[in-house]
Amino acid sequence: MVAEVTKRRTAKLLWPAVAVAALLAVAVSVAVTSGPRSAPKGAAFTLNLDPGTPLAGQARDFTLKDQFGATMSLHSFRGKVVILAFNDSQCTTVCPLTTTAMVAAKRLLGPAGSQVSLLGVDANPQAISIKDVRSYSAVHAMMHSWHFLTGSLPQLKRVWKSYNVAVGIQSGQIDHTPALFVIGPTGSLAKVYVTQMSYSSVDQQAQLLAQEASSLLPGHPPARSKLSYGEIPAISPTATVELPRTGGGTVRLGPGSPRLLAFFATWDSEVTDLAGQLGLLGRYQATASAHELPPLVGVDEGSVEPTPAALPRFLHALPHPPSYPVAVDASGRVADGYEVQDAPWLVLVSSTGRILWYYDVSTSGWLTTGALVQHVRAALAQPQVPSGAAAVQAELIGSPPPLDALHRQASQLLGNQTALAARLRALRGYPVVVNAWASWCTPCRAEFGLFAAASARYGRRAAFLGVDTTDSPGDARSFLAQHPVSYPSYQSASTSGLSSLAGIVGLPTTIFINRAGKVVSVHTGQYDTQGTLDEDISAAVGG
Repeated sequence: MVAEVTKRRTAKLLWPAVAVAALLAVAVSVAVTSGPRSAPKGAAFTLNLDPGTPLAGQARDFTLKDQFGATMSLHSFRGKVVILAFNDSQCTTVCPLTTTAMVAAKRLLGPAGSQVSLLGVDANPQAISIKDVRSYSAVHAMMHSWHFLTGSLPQLKRVWKSYNVAVGIQSGQIDHTPALFVIGPTGSLAKVYVTQMSYSSVDQQAQLLAQEASSLLPGHPPARSKLSYGEIPAISPTATVELPRTGGGTVRLGPGSPRLLAFFATWDSEVTDLAGQLGLLGRYQATASAHELPPLVGVDEGSVEPTPAALPRFLHALPHPPSYPVAVDASGRVADGYEVQDAPWLVLVSSTGRILWYYDVSTSGWLTTGALVQHVRAALAQPQVPSGAAAVQAELIGSPPPLDALHRQASQLLGNQTALAARLRALRGYPVVVNAWASWCTPCRAEFGLFAAASARYGRRAAFLGVDTTDSPGDARSFLAQHPVSYPSYQSASTSGLSSLAGIVGLPTTIFINRAGKVVSVHTGQYDTQGTLDEDISAAVGG
């Protein structure tokens, strides 16, 4: 990947329903046992974690080369528990979180960790050389912690197919099923996990993997961790928090004054000129001081750094230290609360703790100082919408009672699919727009403002409902607080929960229902413009 042209990303899939369905299908070598996914007994399980799906049958063998060029076959690891991840060699989103959890899981088993082998299979069809897998292993300090395997594209495609891992390129970005398999000492498949985009749950994921590995090892050695599997509350911009500052002291984040934050991790240097660009951000800081723009704060994702020494070593190697403070988010709770979905990632927050603008550097490239200043000024100049969608209430005065009831539940997170079905029945006689979304879904986030505007414009004639899908309730509520709309959302544990309305093949999906309660059209994917969304709504409501 060229340093300044970053038009690829591996993140939570835009099509998780397809990917997961394929992953869990009964295939040549993967047979899924019947029954739902099972969480550990007695565990209150956050949706930021996949408790794993039990599998049956033998893992399909394959032979590839690792980061040292050595030929490796899966069967050569018989006698050990294998944790096998499908990993993009240039990933800056889910994959680093997954591999951090893998290494931590082995460490949690103490001496018994020697009976566990960590494997990765490259899932980036555009970066499959030994140099690519070696580079990823080096920046994550995993050169001698695992075997990251690659081969020719036909070889890799055969392995992807054997394990039902979907790999594709969408709009120049790499997407793949974020699958992780645990394989027993005899080569039998034990469980498959679909890993999540959540910085704060990495340690929970590590414990989960360690406990599964322990169950397959002789004597069941205990994992050296006793974390709850419950939801970890994110720290949003509306909360005040003090983070340790590199070089000493602390950095206070939270409401009080606007602020621009640059989230990053040292391993971003594999795919972009991180050192040079962090230096150039100092130009923004100088401009901000001179023109009363929000100051800049760097935030290192300490929860997924390879070692505590990685950041100090990286900063020490810079020709000039950053002219702005650099804080360390050791728990990942700040990144989750500020809705970071990639790295590097820029976020502008208001004085009240509202997210005004965000920018994914990994997919769109670094901004020049002038362009960054323009984006910041434009975001600050936008009219601010008060929390709870209060700004649109005047537009919705006089709505019929069933629609007015929706507006009074603006941005609330309500019940499950059963409650949604009852609400849809109560809305017969009005056209309904149902938007399926999730807080982790970048395209969903990008189009949310369009739905906020559309619901204000059409909310006296049509009903709007959201369905938060495969998401943590806490993350969803935090997202809705930052991105208010004039209607509520219901919760669905999976996209299959909407099958009675329409087949959902990915997020976001928008379903249009006529006055008689019949689905008249389904739009899969992100709405890019207000005009396109308004056109579809206008057709559904009759002008």
